[in-house]
Amino acid sequence: MSSLTQHINILAEHLLEGDGARQLVAITGAPGCGKSTLASELARRLNAQRRKSIVVPMDGFHLDNAILEDRGLTQRKGAPETFDAPGFIRLIKALKTGEEVFAPKFDRTRDIAIAGAIAVPADAQIVIVEGNYLMFDAAPWSELAALWDVTARLDVPMPELRARLIHRWLSLNHSRAVATRRAESNDIPNAQRVIDLSLPCDFILDGQPRTAAT
Repeated sequence: MSSLTQHINILAEHLLEGDGARQLVAITGAPGCGKSTLASELARRLNAQRRKSIVVPMDGFHLDNAILEDRGLTQRKGAPETFDAPGFIRLIKALKTGEEVFAPKFDRTRDIAIAGAIAVPADAQIVIVEGNYLMFDAAPWSELAALWDVTARLDVPMPELRARLIHRWLSLNHSRAVATRRAESNDIPNAQRVIDLSLPCDFILDGQPRTAAT
């Protein structure tokens, strides 16, 4: 059984015990640890079991490139200070009400956030939020900890994270040298910050890939 399947089984079993009221689930961890894949597959499992679920990525709150350039933060994109943290916190508080909410999403290919791209209907029972800084022990991000119903962190060793982060840039058609430079100058320092300032979570999941036999 793969580690992904194991993670889905653990989280789905816990969430299905809920009473039907909306639950906010935080899936967090360093960039490249597999949050997006876990969130989407968990939502698919829960929907198949008749618990209406939707994924809301934190990445929709990236500040626009023009703002980053104006603030001298272009090369730090993805760091905590390059997101609209107060806006994201307002979104999570709105999701807590159980009403319909619209959220932005990030288009990685175009490198822009798209407003109102995700509709969270009032009947969504489980909202799975995934992002680097959901359980981050620094203001204002630390305000989020009290808003989640369930928290899970994916832990991946730094050598594996480094390989994944370089591959992410390679998949966008960058050369090996450029991909390595971009990962090492920004992504890896961001990953280390997430690891160093992580708040305790309900579930700590091993993000290492496994073979079917393990």
